[in-house]
Amino acid sequence: MSPVILATRNPGKVREIVAIYAPLELELRPLADYSEIPQMREEGTTYADNAAAKARAAALRVGLVALADDSGIEVDALGGAPGVHSARFLGASASDGERNARILFLLEGVPKERRTARYRAAVAVARPDGTVRVFDGVCEGQVAVAPRGTAGFGYDPIFMPEGAQQTIAEIPLEVKNRISHRARALRAAESYLREILGLGKQDRRARDAK
Repeated sequence: MSPVILATRNPGKVREIVAIYAPLELELRPLADYSEIPQMREEGTTYADNAAAKARAAALRVGLVALADDSGIEVDALGGAPGVHSARFLGASASDGERNARILFLLEGVPKERRTARYRAAVAVARPDGTVRVFDGVCEGQVAVAPRGTAGFGYDPIFMPEGAQQTIAEIPLEVKNRISHRARALRAAESYLREILGLGKQDRRARDAK
């Protein structure tokens, strides 16, 4: 089976994708293995644009199937911001902690019922001929009043999934990988990935039970 390139340099995303797709027994290779692929800017106006551009660039450069995602947090009280700019909120040099602190500052005094937000992800799968399909995933929730937890990355310490009392950064990785926006988008992409890689249609639950 040909390897699949994970077109991201974010180690947190690589860990999650590898864990979520472990039952498929794919050979997943991070972008760090391919020095010939340059750093790709996220200049699109949508998550789908950015994910597709990254996946297509990697697939065309190396001649293998490539998978990329773009994701962000959308805070309703901030008009959906930072949204597609989540990774660059406050500039490329800002830390996750600084971005989280800024969100909490902007929401200071906003009551619980108005702190609704969502994580949104687009996962793009690109073939070596440049063909791309994009799959979406959403995790609804709200912004906590203070950061909590040390797991995860990005906005995980301030995002509580709908119905939960813990932030994403407080829950075990295996739980996050069942409910997260990225997990949902990856599961939506799974059947297409199986198709283009020539994998069988064995039910994933049966494989998981082994």
